[in-house]
Amino acid sequence: MASPARVYEDPGLPRSSLVVGWNDDAADLGGSVTSRLVDRLQGREFADIDPQGFFSLSGVSVERDIARFPDSTFYVSRQQELVVLKSDSPHNEWYRFLTCVLDIAEHQCKVAMLYLLGAMISLSAHTTPRQLFAVFSSHEARDDFNPQGIVADMDYQTPPGERPTLNSYLLWAAKERGIPGVSLWVTIPFYLAGARDAQAQKKVLTLLDEKLRLGLGFEDLDGEIRRQNHQLAEARSRFPDVDEYIGRLESNLILTNEERGELLKKVEHCLREGA
Repeated sequence: MASPARVYEDPGLPRSSLVVGWNDDAADLGGSVTSRLVDRLQGREFADIDPQGFFSLSGVSVERDIARFPDSTFYVSRQQELVVLKSDSPHNEWYRFLTCVLDIAEHQCKVAMLYLLGAMISLSAHTTPRQLFAVFSSHEARDDFNPQGIVADMDYQTPPGERPTLNSYLLWAAKERGIPGVSLWVTIPFYLAGARDAQAQKKVLTLLDEKLRLGLGFEDLDGEIRRQNHQLAEARSRFPDVDEYIGRLESNLILTNEERGELLKKVEHCLREGA
């Protein structure tokens, strides 16, 4: 059987770092961060994975009247020795899909460190600084990473009967091949999960910029943060209950399910209006 991994150009790297982000992540975190890396560093496509067998092709999503098909594409920035995988999350055959990812990482890119991106839904307010959590594939990977300014002492066990997250599975599969890695999780206020959280993007990108010496600039992202904060301030001004709910979150008070649903609905409405 032919491999679904398709490499159409040698990335030409003696070693590299690989950043993996999923397009269907909460608040579009993975898709936004990987897109920004590719655009800013002028990443060049060099490989992809055939979607057949991994995704349901019985229907496709439509965004602004354009059909959107599943996509898993690798980009390279040779100057920064960086490889980026921008992909939809596979629906089926996780092991086979991740084997394709790691075959390209190991054999074509000589990946020395794997960075996996993920969003963690939070009950905190958007005015609270985003937190970044890290899970490492080994003690050695953690020591080499020198995790400063992030939470790296999490204890978590996959609940019985549930399968691990895709990032956890990929981290384990990479460790089996001797590729060190870290799974990075940034907090997203629950009422921004269906939008884009520019502050969360900057939190992740700042860390990658520092660790990989990418030379990124954040002027445009800072502008997005200001616009989003302005929209949220307007929502608080227009809707007294939105202001009350966010104020309670800022005071670490709990909202009921009904209140969370109302806050989510009104914030999404305001953000769409201001788009």
